[in-house]
Amino acid sequence: MSLLSIAPDSVLARSGMADKRTRRWRFALINLVWSFWIIAVPLLSGTPLHDWLPATALGYALFLWFYLRAYSVPARATWRYVPALAALGFLLAPLNWGAMVYIIYACVFAAFAFRSTRVGVLVMVLTVAAFMAEAQWLLHWAWPNTLSVTFWALAVGGMNLMYRAKGISDARLRMSHDEVRRLGASAERERIGRDLHDLLGHTLSLVALKSELAARLVESDAAAAGREMREVERVARAALTEVRAAVSGLRAPQLMAELASARLLLETAGVHVDNRIIATSLPGAQDAALAMVLREAATNVLRHAQATRVVIHLEQDAARVRLCIGDDGRGGIAREGNGLAGMRERLTVLGGALSIDAPAGCGTRLCAELPLAPVARLIGSDVPADAAAIPAAAMSGAVAGRGR
Repeated sequence: MSLLSIAPDSVLARSGMADKRTRRWRFALINLVWSFWIIAVPLLSGTPLHDWLPATALGYALFLWFYLRAYSVPARATWRYVPALAALGFLLAPLNWGAMVYIIYACVFAAFAFRSTRVGVLVMVLTVAAFMAEAQWLLHWAWPNTLSVTFWALAVGGMNLMYRAKGISDARLRMSHDEVRRLGASAERERIGRDLHDLLGHTLSLVALKSELAARLVESDAAAAGREMREVERVARAALTEVRAAVSGLRAPQLMAELASARLLLETAGVHVDNRIIATSLPGAQDAALAMVLREAATNVLRHAQATRVVIHLEQDAARVRLCIGDDGRGGIAREGNGLAGMRERLTVLGGALSIDAPAGCGTRLCAELPLAPVARLIGSDVPADAAAIPAAAMSGAVAGRGR
């Protein structure tokens, strides 16, 4: 593997940078800025150049090789460069106090080089302990200098350990989310299969039998054959109505399912979700409408709010239901985008309302309120009672500018 090749499981590949190689290497090169101490320390201390420059130049060339390789090699090979970087620090410290930076870099890579976090911590501690022994017993450095190197090495190494642990946790959360989706889809397919079997099996059998009977009667008793065919028509129309209702139910989102999806979406992005919805049983139209409101609100929080905490609260009584989603983000919605307009339209069709309170810098609170009475009694019998009959496009659309 060449120097610039990046292994799929290398430190650089797992750094969170974009897939473009140039951007990944830019990330590695930016972290080289701290190596300026290798030159700055002896220059600021007034040490003659011939005492430290030749060895430092040779050591820095080796450091660059170790550094770039440690970033790009497969994870199983990263550990080799931890003792190599530490050895550079030990060997050059008598000539150049700035070589302490190599000890810090060794601790940086120790955080990623081992499968076990405990092994990584142990390697950091042993490296720092060896450096302290050399600095105090062989080089007789002042304690403040030694302790400062020790502090920074352990601090930077510890931060990288936490960064690595967060990456592992996020990966497990994504895997768990994918597994939940897979199991949910599998269970839904099985349920759909059972429902269709129960719904259509008997009906189609009845249609087949009556059609066969009508065919036998068509010559001997035309009137009876006509009655059987009219019965076939009635059964077929009833089955068609049931199938349409079943399909509408499948298309309609559910509030509790959307709550679980929104929570995973936000918490994966580092937003804490305070869920104050235990369980609810709402009519299909209201449940679907509030589910779409929650989905759009969660998407807006993720894209625009820059929030760290979201509170989701549901209030319900005999006549009305009210869903509120509040965040601690930047607020200040300049205008409503297609998403909020779609929410408002869907709620209005069901006789409800949408209210938004978003003072600049003080977060956003969005409340959707719906009546629990049948829709036909509120706004006319020509309006479909199922929210799935409302075009889904009313809830879609990108949000332009700061509008949501």
